[in-house]
Amino acid sequence: MPRTALLSMDLQVNHPAHVPAGYLPTAVRALDAARAARVPVIHVVLRLRPGHVDVHPRNKIFGSLPTHLFTADDPGAAIHPDVAPRGDEIVVHKNRVSAFAGNNLQQILAAQDIDHVVLAGIATGGIVLSTALQATDLDHRVTVLSDACADPDLHDSLMTKVFNRRGDVLTTKEWADTLTPDA
Repeated sequence: MPRTALLSMDLQVNHPAHVPAGYLPTAVRALDAARAARVPVIHVVLRLRPGHVDVHPRNKIFGSLPTHLFTADDPGAAIHPDVAPRGDEIVVHKNRVSAFAGNNLQQILAAQDIDHVVLAGIATGGIVLSTALQATDLDHRVTVLSDACADPDLHDSLMTKVFNRRGDVLTTKEWADTLTPDA
């Protein structure tokens, strides 16, 4: 039977400082709802190689980052402790904006017969947008948790003009209300 997975994206120590204070508790509620309903959780985080040898200088997003950031040795690249993986939850490392970039996320979803991805992450105009578009192109059902995404500039426009045309946009509570324990 096809399944749903929650993708918890870019919730790394370096990122929550750039979002509203109430954001992280909402992300925690999304994780709690998924775990209570036995919805698989996949954590997606940015991980670059030492010295950023996998980043071209022309890349405006990653090319300007100091080369010690978002590597395995960077403490700020760790998943924030409030949303850390539990048990056998999968962690996938990406090396660009989309959750699918530079890894085997699509293979993991296929192997687990997951056809519906629920997205929560920082930032709405970055990983959430890139992942939603790619997931839709890969024929996944997509739900974006509007209050479990954060972006000071593009959030509202993306929710009302982009995501709702490609999938569902729900609050964490609305999504949690659709879940049943042991789903």
